[in-house]
Amino acid sequence: MAPSSLEHGLRLPPFLRRRRAPALIGVLVVLALAAWLVGRPLLGGDGGPPERVRLSTGVPSGVYARYGQLLKEQLDRDAAGMDLTVRQSAGSVENIKRLVEGETDFAIATADAIAAYIAAGGEGAERLRACARLYDDYIQLVVPAASGVQTITDLRGLRVGVGQDESGVQPAARELLAAAGLDMETDIEPVREGIDAMPRLLEAGRIDAFFWSGGLPTSAIQRLADYYDIRLVPLGDLMQALAERSPQNSFYRAAVLPPDAYPEIAGGEVVDTIAVANLLVTTEALDDALVEQMTRSVINGRDRIGLEVHAAQRVDLRTAIYTQPLELHDGAREYYRSAKS
Repeated sequence: MAPSSLEHGLRLPPFLRRRRAPALIGVLVVLALAAWLVGRPLLGGDGGPPERVRLSTGVPSGVYARYGQLLKEQLDRDAAGMDLTVRQSAGSVENIKRLVEGETDFAIATADAIAAYIAAGGEGAERLRACARLYDDYIQLVVPAASGVQTITDLRGLRVGVGQDESGVQPAARELLAAAGLDMETDIEPVREGIDAMPRLLEAGRIDAFFWSGGLPTSAIQRLADYYDIRLVPLGDLMQALAERSPQNSFYRAAVLPPDAYPEIAGGEVVDTIAVANLLVTTEALDDALVEQMTRSVINGRDRIGLEVHAAQRVDLRTAIYTQPLELHDGAREYYRSAKS
């Protein structure tokens, strides 16, 4: 029987019936491509131009700079699509300024320096966000082994290296001196040099002591101890006075310098001192995927980086989320959620 007019109307013309197979194949290809785009790894290197980002670290002979270089190598392994440039700096204070001024995308800074910037109403402070708590900096007061300096109060009238302007060590030195009843500007002769210069100045007799705040061990102090007898002056008895001076000093904690931190130092005794956490910092505006990948590489690289920067062995997924005084960036928070699921 001949088809009804309705059945006839539902039939496709011959030229469309011939093209149905290629059209269906095209649809399947589009769907497969979309699924691949959704499922591909973050910044995994898809042949496009790399995402260029900047990390501000510290002075060449400090732990910040070496950690930053090793983190770059870890990122090269984890995310070929992320091109990280490591920039040296004076330290924490300069790094914070670079972030808020848009001169860098990530930076390392101590919690006390960040807290001080926030308390002072620093421009753009509300935009700062954290990726991870890294390792602790230990505040070290270094003197010649034969020095008469036994406590921080013995620095009165002496030439003391206090770190570069815009470094993290200088505000820490100022606070420690003040806790001991000394004014950095009037009670000592402050020498504003960094860890790249202070050991040489001490060995040459051009300064009598120097402060340093860094991870353990700091290579510049290790090298100095190889050829020059030095001591580390205890600072732990200043904790109460520090806490009473300012709320931002709550980020300091009592700590000990173990003998194996610097086995070259004569005596090799435990030294009571003060420590403060380092944070990997960014701003709220940075892309979530970039921050998530950077945070992932911090955790992934702990063991590899820790082989050369022993302080990095302290980086831990369980403690990395404790980034006071800053909130976590949304991208970092997403990484921690996925890592714990």
